[in-house]
Amino acid sequence: MIKRLKLKFICINMVIVTAMLLVIFGTVLHFTQANLAQQSERMMQSVLENRGHPRPGELSGQAQLPYFYVSVNSFGELSATFSGYYDLTDTDALQEIISLTLSDPAQSGVLKDCGLRFLKRTTPFGQSIVFADMSSELATMGSLVKNCVIIGIASFIAFLGLSFLLARWAVKPVESAWNQQRQFVSDASHELKTPLTVILTNAELLQQGGYAEEDREKFVSSILTMSHQMRGLVESLLELARVDNGGQNMVFSRLNYSELVTDALLPFEPVYFEKGLLLESEVAEGIFVKGSAQHLKQVLDILLDNASKYAAPDSTVQVTLRTQGTHCLLSAANPGEEISKEDLKNIFKRFYRVDKARSMNHSYGLGLAIAEGIIHRHNGKIWAESGGGINTFFVQLPLA
Repeated sequence: MIKRLKLKFICINMVIVTAMLLVIFGTVLHFTQANLAQQSERMMQSVLENRGHPRPGELSGQAQLPYFYVSVNSFGELSATFSGYYDLTDTDALQEIISLTLSDPAQSGVLKDCGLRFLKRTTPFGQSIVFADMSSELATMGSLVKNCVIIGIASFIAFLGLSFLLARWAVKPVESAWNQQRQFVSDASHELKTPLTVILTNAELLQQGGYAEEDREKFVSSILTMSHQMRGLVESLLELARVDNGGQNMVFSRLNYSELVTDALLPFEPVYFEKGLLLESEVAEGIFVKGSAQHLKQVLDILLDNASKYAAPDSTVQVTLRTQGTHCLLSAANPGEEISKEDLKNIFKRFYRVDKARSMNHSYGLGLAIAEGIIHRHNGKIWAESGGGINTFFVQLPLA
């Protein structure tokens, strides 16, 4: 699919480029030819007005092309000729040219076979005709067409190469999203496959009979545990889908972020106490942001839940909220095993877990991905830093 998309992009790009080149070169050729013809006719008009003898300086600033002037009486006979360039001694050839001109009803035109442009005027005594040479005009147009073809081919090849590069650059986000989607489906299938296998196995064992009541209770307990795990995973997937869908269920309003953070910390204090951890906070008052209270609280819940899972035993988790210019900065820091640079790059990816063993402890690797989606929807930033035995997650939001 990605290859077809690249090919389609290149084809569309080249069709547009080709059309633009044809329009540009066609316009240049048309106006150049029209300009040359206009200059030639202007010169012929000047010669005709002065009866073949232009005054000195009359043609200055105009195209001075080879020409000759003839005057034909009412009987079709030559009565006067003038030329500064042509040899008019061949009267038969000259008479043939005049006959072709007089047979043309138009006052001006082109004799293609002779390579001449003519302009005639009726006088009381007959016809006055000026002929201008077109060889220079034809040579100029021929050279221009040749140059346009060369430039067009070179431009086409250059744009073709550029289109390949642009296609690779333009399709890269699509390719990345496609690969992420495939990986997401694969990971989700894998995460659902394990609990389903456990549930089916225990259900089959229950059907077989012959097991002690204690064993049957273990089978039921395993089924319930895996069912709860699957429900948690499905709920996380649905929440992630809602965030990816643009957060249509988010209701934004101006809210007191300081109070929201303080209230969100309270339910976690007994949880931390049971795990032998201490939860401390330093929350600046009067910080207001514009956003969804439900979802911003969900982000803090995710960070506090992760901190409780990965904090070192008997350690203290520190949560701070302060202003930072036109933004506010929330941080959740916990002592623990440092996160590698590679993990810091991937930690917000879906189904990515630093500790793979956490998969059976209601940790699906989706929490941080959900948090990142929510924060981006609030025009904020979320990132993690690790150093000195402290892992810190930061959330930056614009102040209301």
